[in-house]
Amino acid sequence: MEKFNAFDHIYEEGKSTAIKPWLISLLVLTLAIIFLPWTQNIRSKGNVTSLFQEQKPQKIYSPIAGKISRWWVKEGDTVQAGDTLAKITEIKGEYLDPNLISRTQEQLNAKVGSLRFYEQKVQATEDQMNNLRRSLTLKQSQVENKIKQLQQKITGERAELDATQNDYNLAKDQFERNQKMYREGLISQTQYQQRNVAMQNAFAKKTTAENKVNQTLQDIANAQIELRGVDQEYREKINKAEGERFQSLGQVETNKGDIAKLENQVTNYTIRNGMYYIIAPQAGQIIQATKSGLGEIIKEGEDLLTIVPNNTNVAVEIFVRPVDLPLIVPGEEVRLIFDGYPVILFAGGWPNQSFGTFPGKIRAVENTINDQGLFRVIVEEDPSGKRWPKQLRIGAGAQGIALLNDVPVWYELWRNINGFPADYYKGKKEKKEKNEK
Repeated sequence: MEKFNAFDHIYEEGKSTAIKPWLISLLVLTLAIIFLPWTQNIRSKGNVTSLFQEQKPQKIYSPIAGKISRWWVKEGDTVQAGDTLAKITEIKGEYLDPNLISRTQEQLNAKVGSLRFYEQKVQATEDQMNNLRRSLTLKQSQVENKIKQLQQKITGERAELDATQNDYNLAKDQFERNQKMYREGLISQTQYQQRNVAMQNAFAKKTTAENKVNQTLQDIANAQIELRGVDQEYREKINKAEGERFQSLGQVETNKGDIAKLENQVTNYTIRNGMYYIIAPQAGQIIQATKSGLGEIIKEGEDLLTIVPNNTNVAVEIFVRPVDLPLIVPGEEVRLIFDGYPVILFAGGWPNQSFGTFPGKIRAVENTINDQGLFRVIVEEDPSGKRWPKQLRIGAGAQGIALLNDVPVWYELWRNINGFPADYYKGKKEKKEKNEK
């Protein structure tokens, strides 16, 4: 009998258990949780940056090759725009002359004087050509007048030749009749000889008149030859002067080119003298000095140090996967977590209930993928929300949480188990415009 009582105490058959209410409660609680709303989100890491190129860390390069002769700053110093950072001295042989600019200026002045000389020579040659043209015109007029005079002279001489020809013809006719009469014995020998002499005198006058006409014709021909010779002579002189003028013009243009080259050299040397001092382009802090000491040789374009500007317009760059890119819409809100600032984060679908996060707004999404296979997203501060810390510095770490659709918890579990991406959704602005329509 005692044996059966012990059996009943061990197995307690027929008695009710207390675990059943707990299981039912757990089942009800689980069902309630999986139907709660869940905010889908995309989480990504990034860095603090700036919206403006001039506010990002800037490397200071040496514009010329040289050696460092003096430093005015050290790492950690704060400088203002226009402050002198370092001095560089020349090492190239063509720039070592301390009077290089003044000597080049003297060469320039000499070239300018030479240019003026050749310009005056061109003007003098043009005047000479004008004088030769006037002399040519005058000489041609003189010869032409001479030809006209000879032509008028030959007109008179031809008239005189005609008169002597008539006298000769008359004297010849009379001589021939007297000769016939003399042969017939009608006139004396004296009369016959007188008529012969008269004929010979008429012939002599005719010959003299012919010689005068021929001489005048020769003089006209010589005058015409002289006219052509004068034109040829002065044309040669004018062409020679014009050749000298073109030569001088060539020298003028050559000097102009040399002057432009020397002016360029003077300007370049003057600007290069200003490059010996490295000037801060903007206010900021000196970091990462890559050169140290004095006398160190640096190359042209080699970086010396870096200036971090005093930023007032910070932003955050985050990187998202290509599968999440269609869900990122400019203008949508992003919650940010900055390194170094305490945060109580409710992971998952309740980031709005987290503490220590800061609101941001998507400004832009880049259209190209980077080397890591991610797309860069720029997030700026939301002026209507909580202000970002003033102590943020470029390069500090940050995390971004982009808020998407509100879905039930069971749907989000099912999506993650199957490896599906978050649902594509329309931004708040699109939803608002759709509701207004």
